[in-house]
Amino acid sequence: MTKIGIIICGRYQTCGGGKCLRAMKERVGGFAKYPQSEKLDLIGFSYCGGCPGGNIEYVPEEMKKNGANVIHFATGMIVGYPPCSYINQFKEFIESYYKISVVFGTHPIPLKY
Repeated sequence: MTKIGIIICGRYQTCGGGKCLRAMKERVGGFAKYPQSEKLDLIGFSYCGGCPGGNIEYVPEEMKKNGANVIHFATGMIVGYPPCSYINQFKEFIESYYKISVVFGTHPIPLKY
């Protein structure tokens, strides 16, 4: 079983997560890498804290305590306007400090983003 945490961009902090959760269920977008036979468990959903990512130090720690073995950065961090300029730093920090792998993307990129 893969235990997943999702971190979204602060600009979308009021997002209910519907597209991300549907993508996880349907194994599309960033979740296409997981076989249908693999159980996925969402253990956390939060936002980065806004620029420059104040929650990036704390949210992964909480997710790790809850068993996360991978964190997905939501699609909005990658293709939002402008894309997150800190995303590579966030990935490097989380992977080196918390030893949790980071995946870019959740749901497929919508036509009207």
